[in-house]
Parts: sequence; structure tokens; C-alpha cells
Amino acid sequence: MESGMDYWAAKAALDWLVELGADEAIGEVPVDRFALEASQPKPAAQPAAGQPGSAAAPAQQPQEADPVEVATRMAGQAATLEALRAALGGFEHCELKQGARNLVFADGTEAGRVMIIGEAPGRDEDREGLPFVGRAGQLLDRMLAAIDLGRTHPDAERGVYITNILPWRPPQNRDPTAEEIGMMLPFMRRHIELVDPEAIVLMGNISCQAMLGRRGITRLRGTWTEVAGRPALPMFHPAYLLRNPHAKREAWADLLALRARLEGLE
Repeated sequence: MESGMDYWAAKAALDWLVELGADEAIGEVPVDRFALEASQPKPAAQPAAGQPGSAAAPAQQPQEADPVEVATRMAGQAATLEALRAALGGFEHCELKQGARNLVFADGTEAGRVMIIGEAPGRDEDREGLPFVGRAGQLLDRMLAAIDLGRTHPDAERGVYITNILPWRPPQNRDPTAEEIGMMLPFMRRHIELVDPEAIVLMGNISCQAMLGRRGITRLRGTWTEVAGRPALPMFHPAYLLRNPHAKREAWADLLALRARLEGLE
């Protein structure tokens, strides 16, 4: 060998390099890696999505259903009050349902001439599954009896049908949100169509907000308006009257206006 290194010395040096981790022989001249890369053939262009041979496009995530659209469809398919109650029970887009004990649908006389729309169930209503059964409900019964009306009146013509904007109790009796009211409106509109009352009483701010798009019960009360093509009278909620007994005079005036309206419709 020209270097003067014999075979065994060269082999020992090579073994030592392998032990150090050398695993590739290096030539005597440098290699131009850029030139090699430029000389390699470029990969063929991938066909556009949707073209033959293209990879399938990633599947799009399904969009969440619009609660109002779902409610509108479900309510529109209900041909009876029983079917509407079942539709409400099967509606899964309102989170209030998860924390409520019972669905509070309605009470009273289906053939009654007056439909009272309250706000939302309270603790007693949530427990019993009926609207207006607590202290406010007892006051409402006395108010109606004063003008010869009632939810259990023996004369169906003097009967009253009672429901709420929301069928489930909000936590801590808080006011419903605009979203919660919005998804319940299709059910309420269908409820009115099925009951077909001659007059509607909107009790409280939430009912007015939902059906009239306005709040301010102290300004709205006592003035007849229209809901779903029917005469409607905003009134103080009985719970408000329990907190503000001085407002009972205005409530009595509203009851007399309701009685006069019914007598005028006869």
C-alpha cells in the first residue's frame, strides 16, 4: 500500500471508525447535493379535488340544527294538543329541560273562551307539572272567580285555559333568555292555533316580550292589542301583585275590561 499501512493496520483503523459510529464511506471528492436534487425528476402534479384520481376531500363536519327551525317543524306537525305536548317533550334543544323536574304544559278548560299565557314555571309548578299552582296561582284563581271565570268552571263557556311561554323552570327563577324564548315561540303559536281562544291574556313582561316584542308591563297593561289575530290584553302577573299590593286596583280594572270584552263578544 502506498501509505505504508499494511492490511492489518488498515483493518484495525476501519474497525475503530465503525465503533465510533461511522456507517458511510466518503469519496475523495465532494458531492454537490444541490445538483443531485435538481437532477431528480419532479413528482407529478396531484389532480384537483373532484377530478379522476384525486384523493377524497375531507368530510365536512355536520352543522348543528337550528333550534328554531326544529321547533317550527315539530310544532307544525302537531295536529292536537296531546301531540303538541309530546312534541315539546321530545324537543332536546332547550337546556332548561335538563334541570327541570317536569314539563309544565297547560291546565284548565280547552274549550274555554280565554287563554292566559304566563311567563315560566316556578318551584311549585315545576314540582306538580301544572301552571299557576303556587301562591300566584291561588291569587289568579281568586281574580278569575271575581268575574265568574275559572280553570275548572262548570260552564265551559266560563272556563279558562292556562299555559306559559316556557314549559320548563329556569334555574333560580331567572328570566328566560331571548334564545330560549325564540325557540319556544313556534310551539306557543301552534298552541294558540289549537286552542283557538276568543281572547288572550298576557300576564307579565316575559309574555309581552315574547308575543308583542315589547316590555314594560306598567305601560302595556290595560290596553287591548292583538296576538295571532286575536284580541289580547296585557295584565300584571299575580306574582307581581303579591309583591306590589297597591297595583291590585289596576288589575281589577283589567279584569273588568276582560269581562266587558267577553260580554261584547257574546
